[in-house]
Amino acid sequence: MPEMTVKDVERIESILSEAGFDYQLELEEGRIIVMGPSDIVASEVSLEFARQLSNWVKPRRLGRVFDSAGGFILPNSDLKAPDVSFVSRDRLPRSIRYFAALVPDLVVEVKSQSDRVKKLQSKIQVYLDQGVRVAILIDPDTCLLEVYRPDGSVQTLGNGDILILPELLPEWELVVEELWPVIFEEED
Repeated sequence: MPEMTVKDVERIESILSEAGFDYQLELEEGRIIVMGPSDIVASEVSLEFARQLSNWVKPRRLGRVFDSAGGFILPNSDLKAPDVSFVSRDRLPRSIRYFAALVPDLVVEVKSQSDRVKKLQSKIQVYLDQGVRVAILIDPDTCLLEVYRPDGSVQTLGNGDILILPELLPEWELVVEELWPVIFEEED
């Protein structure tokens, strides 16, 4: 089978869209990957992470925060759309109406119910190999975050911990337990 390209992804997305289908596609090692929708918990967790990050980044004009619809063409020609990503302002001074041909500074992947941790860890490693400065894997099932850095270090954080990323966002803090969906009691 011939290797697919970003142009092939665009053509297939166009055909699917015309047929009334709204699938998110990624390109990995020349293969097109159809990304299914996330479960509601994973969606809520990624939105909360993006909200807290954007609430810090935007008023300080530090860069841009993207959700899972933002596609990035990596140096290895993969087309990826992390659940949440951040690009510093000096690397992307203006948004474009196309996939960004660059590696985000930060990527976040949130484990959905159907995801396997090992596969997500492999995806994180690809991001790091391509130049991501920090990669985070969030597992709502265990209420843990794994923070990966290019030097090979992995930091595990859970409830009671605070995520800090001084190399990217000095002074930003995220309280880990604030990521998890609220449970509303009847008397609320």
